[in-house]
Amino acid sequence: MAFNPLPEEGKPGGTADRVGSAGESVGEGDRGPGGAGRGDERAGGYAQGEEVPMRGYAVLAGTYAGATAVFALRVRRSGRTLPSGVPPWDLLLLGAATYKASRLLAKDKITSLVRAPFTRRAGTVSASEVMDEPRGHGVRRATGELLACPFCLAAWVGTALVCGYAVAPRATRLVAGGLGAVAISDWLQYAWSFTQERAEG
Repeated sequence: MAFNPLPEEGKPGGTADRVGSAGESVGEGDRGPGGAGRGDERAGGYAQGEEVPMRGYAVLAGTYAGATAVFALRVRRSGRTLPSGVPPWDLLLLGAATYKASRLLAKDKITSLVRAPFTRRAGTVSASEVMDEPRGHGVRRATGELLACPFCLAAWVGTALVCGYAVAPRATRLVAGGLGAVAISDWLQYAWSFTQERAEG
């Protein structure tokens, strides 16, 4: 029942599946003016033949930085006083909520409708979670990599929760508490399953 949150080499979603997979090779339709191909998408010699959507990464990084900057500017203009610190209990609560929300978005079967335009189903893992892999090129592929990776999503989810905590701490604690309760429930389910397997031999 152990999870491997990141795809491994040679397994679904790993490098062996991403490079040269059917319908994803760089062909004539992917070449830019002058037949130069997707040089920036493959990032020169950075990834040794693996497609790396650098422009897509730049768009996502710019979106993240821009949204954070806009939020900070609006808070500053509103004259709102920010919290002087985050108590340890709130930090744990926000951490648990970030963990659970990230896994829900990246691995849950129901949230596949969010990932489907950018990923394809590569397999199913335990506890009704799925393993998706990115598809397409450029921004689409970069978005697929983000949505299929709970570790990558954690930065976005954590930032959203911290922003919420800064302007509406009570409401954010309530949301984080709900997500934290689900995370605790997950671990209790694992503990129950483990105990049941041990009891049944």
